[in-house]
Amino acid sequence: MAQITLSKANGIIKAALAKGTQLAMRPLSVAVLDAGGHLKAFQKQDGSSMLRFEIAFGKAFGALTIGAGSRTVEKFAKDRPHFMEGLVAASGGHVIPVAGGVLVKNAKGEILGAVGISGDTSDNDETAAIAGVEAAGFVADGGQG
Repeated sequence: MAQITLSKANGIIKAALAKGTQLAMRPLSVAVLDAGGHLKAFQKQDGSSMLRFEIAFGKAFGALTIGAGSRTVEKFAKDRPHFMEGLVAASGGHVIPVAGGVLVKNAKGEILGAVGISGDTSDNDETAAIAGVEAAGFVADGGQG
């Protein structure tokens, strides 16, 4: 199975930040994780506020934990709050259940990792993440709300 190389991870970040600039988003922070939930690359634009790493990481980590983009994680949080409470506790607080965490898949639908972005609205964060994933030649899955 293919994996997200450092070069591809940096390409995802570059394209996501470019999308943010194009759409005049607030400063973004972008975390790329491999399929095992390990950080592959991270960048934070100048002017990003504190805790942006933790939020971006948590969005991507949550997507990997559920196996669906963070829109689905957010839906779980609304529909099944006790389940989400347990998931957040089991993850050591790493799961952030809001849009902006996008799975990275290959053409066969296999999960290769995830991207989490924080800095603007959750919808805009997701837009930038999808742009980054697709620019790197992967399939993006933001989940279903």
